[in-house]
Amino acid sequence: MAGSTYGTIFRISTWGESHGKGIGVVIDGCPAGLSLCEEDIQQFLNRRKPGQSIFSTPRKEDDKISILSGIFEGKTTGTPISMWVENTSQRSHDYTQISSAYRPGHADYTFHEKYGFRDYRGGGRSSGRETIGRVAAGAVAILILKQMGIYFTTFTRSIGPITIDENNFDASAILTTPTCMPDLDASKAAENYLKECMTNHDSAGGVIECQVEGLPVGLGDPVFEKLDANLAKALVSIGAVKAFEIGEGTRASLLKGSENNDAFTITEDGISKKTNHSGGTLGGISDGAPLIMRAHIKPTPSIFTSQETVTNSGEEITINIKGRHDPVIVPRAVVVVEAMAALTILDALLLNMTAKLDSILNFYKK
Repeated sequence: MAGSTYGTIFRISTWGESHGKGIGVVIDGCPAGLSLCEEDIQQFLNRRKPGQSIFSTPRKEDDKISILSGIFEGKTTGTPISMWVENTSQRSHDYTQISSAYRPGHADYTFHEKYGFRDYRGGGRSSGRETIGRVAAGAVAILILKQMGIYFTTFTRSIGPITIDENNFDASAILTTPTCMPDLDASKAAENYLKECMTNHDSAGGVIECQVEGLPVGLGDPVFEKLDANLAKALVSIGAVKAFEIGEGTRASLLKGSENNDAFTITEDGISKKTNHSGGTLGGISDGAPLIMRAHIKPTPSIFTSQETVTNSGEEITINIKGRHDPVIVPRAVVVVEAMAALTILDALLLNMTAKLDSILNFYKK
């Protein structure tokens, strides 16, 4: 199976299935000398692990990370870093009833048509548990970026029809509310909305926003390797993401040029923009302003309402999905979005080191 590797210099390969022995990732291209331990990774995995509120799957997994290689005396060695999390709470029998049926909204049908078979236990490689490897690798990237003065603020912007109020923005609430919303009032309203969805055996979607500060000017390449294009690929590669926006996003199509253009000005730090409608890129290259992107997440497809479908033998049936599922996956996906953005940005930074001859000469100058 192709498609499990991402990145050019800072390169990751994820592996494992939802109901297999475990989920893991191999990082190739991590520079030597980074202080790294399992707790550095665990704090990020704790943000996506299940069973932390009534709005996530009750599947109980510790998601405890183990680093298998690439570390010596607390620092990276420059060799591949292999990490894994053991699956300890599989209930594969929950999926027996859909072993021959295609679940609406899932990858069951397309996976079976492509490969001729599928792992029906939780979706196999199509499961959200695959993102464990992404988050573990993203944690390493974020640690490196932090040393370069690059920081992330990633949060839930909306759940269903409930959207945060910018005037109530409280960054500390991102890690304390069950919705990961930085607005306590909006979070409470979203919680009530989700309880209503659960009562009706339904689910909800939402929007995740990721803001990145401290980026230098010049990341990304014109045409096919634009920074925003690569970020779009990174975020849409997350299973539940159905749309990507940067800056004004879809709203830009409603604006006039005089409204959407960002005027330039001279400050003590050099050239900057007066506004940031573009979201931190121009021509696919970072412009020094905060990078602002959003991922639109679909409602969880595994719902307990009766749904019409077909079997792999061509029989039309009605199914009621069993198992343990999230009524909304947005809060747990916040750290996944952050991880994929970090992996993309770090890779762009490493690639950018060869953009100018002066950079190469200065690096190797004796």
